[in-house]
Amino acid sequence: MKIDSGEALLLTVIMAIVVFLCRAFPFLFFLGKKQGLKTETFIGFIEKVVPPLAITILTLNAISGIIYENIKQDNFWQGGFTLAAAAVTVILHLWRRSILLSIFCGTAVYMVLNRCFNF
Repeated sequence: MKIDSGEALLLTVIMAIVVFLCRAFPFLFFLGKKQGLKTETFIGFIEKVVPPLAITILTLNAISGIIYENIKQDNFWQGGFTLAAAAVTVILHLWRRSILLSIFCGTAVYMVLNRCFNF
């Protein structure tokens, strides 16, 4: 397939624009509006919103997968153990605001329930 010089020039200009926009695009995120002493940027918004949202989605996905698999296998107790451990984790985190405490206690609750009441 042969292209003439006009098409080659057009493709070169288009690729130059694409490369320029790819290089300039990140800098648009760091431009912020001054409000007093704070600078609000799109990146600042993303930093605040995305981590809790991602953790929530991953948690719900994990819990729903575990519960679905256990119900499918007629093992209802395991789903209850998972929900109880998740509830303990959430309640402890909201009460004490300690990530390690809530994770360790939620894990301990799950392990104790799983060991003591696994029929």
